[in-house]
Amino acid sequence: MIHTSQDLLCALIDNPNHPPLPPRQDHPVSQEHILPHSSRPGAERRFNSQPQTTPQTNKFYANLLLGAQSNPCWTHPYTLAWSKGGGNARSWGMSIAHTERHQLALGPKNSSGAVQYFLNPVGIQSMLLSAAELGSSARLTLDNLQASSVNLQLSKDSGSPPLMTLPLVQGMGFVTALYQTATPLVQSSVFFRSFSPASSVNNGSTSKYKVILEDGCTWITYVTPCAAFKQLNNTTISGPASFRGIVQVAKLPQGASEDVYDSSAGAYASTCTISASVVRNSARYSFGWHKEGATSRPLLMFALPHHVESFDDRTAKAKRPIYLQTTTKGMATAVLADNWTMIEQVPIEMGFAPWHPEKGSIVTLSHEATIAVDSAARSEIQQDYNAQTNLDSMYFSGKGLAKFAMMIYATHDLARNPDLAKTGLAKLKNAFAVFVQNKQKNPLVYNTSWRTVVSTAGLGGDAGADFGNSFCNDHHFHYGYFLYTAAVIGYLDPSWIPGANKAFVDALARDYASPTNDQYFPFSRSFDMYHGHSWAKGLFESGDGKDQESTSEDSFASYALKMWGKISGDHNMEARGALMLAIQARSFRHYFLMESDNKNQPPQFINNKVTGILFENKVDHATYFGMNIEYIQGIHMIPLSPPSALTRSKKFVSEEWEMYFSKGRADHVGGGWRGLLYANLALVDPKAAFRFFNQPNFDPGLLDGGASRTWYLAYTAALGGA
Repeated sequence: MIHTSQDLLCALIDNPNHPPLPPRQDHPVSQEHILPHSSRPGAERRFNSQPQTTPQTNKFYANLLLGAQSNPCWTHPYTLAWSKGGGNARSWGMSIAHTERHQLALGPKNSSGAVQYFLNPVGIQSMLLSAAELGSSARLTLDNLQASSVNLQLSKDSGSPPLMTLPLVQGMGFVTALYQTATPLVQSSVFFRSFSPASSVNNGSTSKYKVILEDGCTWITYVTPCAAFKQLNNTTISGPASFRGIVQVAKLPQGASEDVYDSSAGAYASTCTISASVVRNSARYSFGWHKEGATSRPLLMFALPHHVESFDDRTAKAKRPIYLQTTTKGMATAVLADNWTMIEQVPIEMGFAPWHPEKGSIVTLSHEATIAVDSAARSEIQQDYNAQTNLDSMYFSGKGLAKFAMMIYATHDLARNPDLAKTGLAKLKNAFAVFVQNKQKNPLVYNTSWRTVVSTAGLGGDAGADFGNSFCNDHHFHYGYFLYTAAVIGYLDPSWIPGANKAFVDALARDYASPTNDQYFPFSRSFDMYHGHSWAKGLFESGDGKDQESTSEDSFASYALKMWGKISGDHNMEARGALMLAIQARSFRHYFLMESDNKNQPPQFINNKVTGILFENKVDHATYFGMNIEYIQGIHMIPLSPPSALTRSKKFVSEEWEMYFSKGRADHVGGGWRGLLYANLALVDPKAAFRFFNQPNFDPGLLDGGASRTWYLAYTAALGGA
C-alpha cells in the first residue's frame, strides 16, 4: 500500500547529490535574458519561494527568454508577446490576444475527411500593456523561472531598473502589470472603438474602464490604486506620470457578467505551489497560488477541461459562468478561488506485467502462450545487446535497452524460465554499464548553466543531434527508457541497485522529473502539471510554442518513474509517477486521443483520431519524420506496455482501427510499424493480435527496433489472446 503525505512533490533530502557526470558549463544557448535576481524592490522576498539558480527549459515562457524574444507565449486563455515596436500601436510593451474558434485557419482535408491541421492566428495585438518611457532601447528580462510562472521585466534600456513587471502564471484570469514610477499605457493595434470609465470597485480603491475594440470584442481594464486614464487616440490610452501601482486587463466574453471580474480586481497570482498526496489508489493534487495586490479578494483563474472534470466538491463550487476558448485545449472555465484540488484514481498496483483496467496486472499465461513466449525468448535472448544499445543516440540506445528489459522480464515471470532470463540479464547489465561508466559513443555531461544532463552530441552547435537532446528536447522520452530498464534489472537483482547504478539512474530521473527545484535540477522539467502532459521541446524558439508528438512515450516515462521508484524504494517517486499516469490518461482523452464525442478539439479535426503533433498554438496531424498514416497514429502507440491500456481506451482504439487499419489495411504496412499496429490491436482484439505474432514463420522484420516478439506474445496473450 502506498500512503504518502503532502510532501509528495518535495525533495526527500535537503542537500541533493551532484549528478555523477562530468560538469560542463558552456552551452550553445545563452542566458542573457535571465536575471539572477529580481530588480523589483521586495520581489525576491515575495516571489522567490524556490531557488533562483535553477532555470526552467521546457516551459510556456521559453520563447521570451530565447533568441530575439519575438515569439509568443501562452498562459491560457491568453497569448502574450513582446511587441518590440510593431503593430499599429508601435508599442514596446507586451501584447495580449485571445482568439475564438471561428478565427482558426484550417488545413486541407485528408483521407479521413478531417482537416490536417488547425492553427490559431498569431500577431494580433488586441490589448497592450506598456509605458510611455519604453522605446527602441527597451530590454525584456525574466526572473524567478518557475514551472508554472515567471516574472517579465521591461526596462527603458539595459542599464536601467524595470519600469514594469508582469507576473505570468498559467491560467491567470487577468494580465497584470506592476508599474514602478512610470507612465502606464494601455494600447491596441486592433483600435479602440470606445473607451469609457465605469464605477470603481474594491471599495473604491480600484478604477474600472471598459473598452470596445473595432473587432467588437470587449475588454475591461482595472487600475489599483485609482487613477485617471484618458484616451489619446484610437490606439493609446494613457495613465498618469510617475504611477506606482497595478494595471490589469481581461477579455469579457459576450453575455458574461462583469461582477466576477470586479470581485477579483486588484488581486493577482505571482507563483503556484503544487502539492499532492496518494493514499492507496486515491490521489489528490492541488494548485495553491501566492496572491498579491488586493489580498483580501479571491483570485480569478481559468481551468482547462481536464481540471474541471476532476475538481473536488469545494473547487467545483468556485466555478463561475465565464468561458474563454483556449488555443488547443478546448474551453477554459473561470474559477474564483485561491487554490484548486483535483482528485484522481491512480494505478498504483500497476507493475511490470501486462495490465488491464478491469483485470489489473496479469501475471499468469496459458500453457499455449507460455510455450510460445519461451520459444521466442530462446531465440531473441541470444541477440547482440551492445550492437543494439551502444548507439550514437540516447533515444535509440534507450529503446534498445528497454526492449531487452521487457523481453527478460517476460522470460523470467511470464514464461517462468529464470535460467534463460539470467543469461539475458547478465548481457543487459553489461550493456547498461556502458552508460553508467559514460563510455557510450556520445557521453553525457551535467551542464551547469542550464542545470541538465545532456548528450555531448549537439554541444558543438548541432541542435538536431539526437533529436535535440543537448538542447533539452525529449528528455522524458530518452531517459524514461533507461529508468524502465534499471527498474527491471533491479527487480531481478536487487543487489545491482546501490552505488553507481542508482546514482546514475536517479540523475536521469531528477533531470526530467525532479520533485522540487534544487540547486542541480528544476522542478518537473518535462511534465506540465497545469496541462496534464509533458512538453518535448526544450531550448528552441517556436512560433507555435512547445509541442508533444508521442503521448505513449510520455506516459511510458511516467510509468518508468513509477517503477524505478518502486524498485529503488522511493515510494514518493512511485506515487508521483502513478499520479502523472492518471493525469495523463485524462488529458490525453481530452486533447490528444480523440473519440468521436470529443468536445475539446474542433469538430473538423476529430476524425484524425490522434492529434499528431500538438503545439501550444496549433495541432498538426503529422510527425516530424514522415506523413505515413502508420507513423502519425503509431507514434502515439509506441511502446506497447502496461500503461497502454490505461491511456488508450477500447472505444478510441476501435475507432482508430476502423478509420485507418481495418479490412486488411494493416497488412499493407511495412516494417516494424506493422508489428506495432497489431500489438496495439490487442487492446480490443487480443486473439487476432496473438495469432499475428504466433505465426510459425513470423518475420522478425515486422518488429520495431524497440520491440521483441517475446514481449508482444506475452502482452497479447495476457490481454486475452491465448
